[in-house]
Amino acid sequence: METPSPQAEVRHLAPDVETLAVRLGAVDYLVDEALATSMFLALTLPQPLLLEGEAGVGKTEAAKALATVLDTPLIRLQCYEGIDATEALYEWNYPRQLLSIRLAETSGEGLSESDLFSREYLIRRPLLRALEHPGPRSAVLLIDEIDRADDDFEAFLLELLAEATVTIPELGPVTATHPPVIVLTSNRTRDLHDAVKRRCLYQWIDYPGREREVEIIRRRVPAAAQSLAVQVADAVARMRDSDVQKPPGIAEAIDWLRALSVLGVEQLDEGAINRTLGAVLKYNEDQEVVRTDGLAALVSGDG
Repeated sequence: METPSPQAEVRHLAPDVETLAVRLGAVDYLVDEALATSMFLALTLPQPLLLEGEAGVGKTEAAKALATVLDTPLIRLQCYEGIDATEALYEWNYPRQLLSIRLAETSGEGLSESDLFSREYLIRRPLLRALEHPGPRSAVLLIDEIDRADDDFEAFLLELLAEATVTIPELGPVTATHPPVIVLTSNRTRDLHDAVKRRCLYQWIDYPGREREVEIIRRRVPAAAQSLAVQVADAVARMRDSDVQKPPGIAEAIDWLRALSVLGVEQLDEGAINRTLGAVLKYNEDQEVVRTDGLAALVSGDG
């Protein structure tokens, strides 16, 4: 019996946008039509997907949910300033190479450079692991917060994004047999190079509307009362509209609702907010902003 191709496997699990959206919802990742369409196209074209948006809106969670829906590994590369091929792709196992050299000298056997720089001495980092993933479905490769890396690292990624291939000087090109589903995220702390964007589908993820955010945080904290979830969503929305430097994302709203639930809070009031503000605002300056504005303002209105 012929083994299904990776694309056939994906088409079975996500034959259309609507089915993908339903399957994502089943793993508690709620998407609007635009995001569902972008994720579907990333799977079916296939093409890397660049997700941009404020911190905490669910960009990383999108890749995690996609891997869960596809029942395939999530391989994550967390970017940071100064990251290079050694951390991202591979490095040589120098201690093992040195040991082999000593053993060869002891035994009098010859050891060529090609012997030393062979696959058995490779330490595989996330990008190479994603390319070499054996299937049956493609792995989901998450290149997280690419805006933290520099221009040189973006240039290094171009071959991977365009052809699911990387070049190891000692071994030559390595091309994926099951090209990974690539999701890149950016908090837009800087603009990415046009060459990266040209190779990707693009989707901006905004903060969800009130009803959607309530549904999201209730799914993550099912023990919390609906009324408390509504109050938390409203309060978080007001914080985002204030002068805080780091507006809370969905992740912080979930953390806050979970903290309130653990403490047995059933109704949001000034006292509960004051005690738990560190669960939602992670900078003292931002806490001072909302305290100066008045905690009562976070629970005013019809909630």
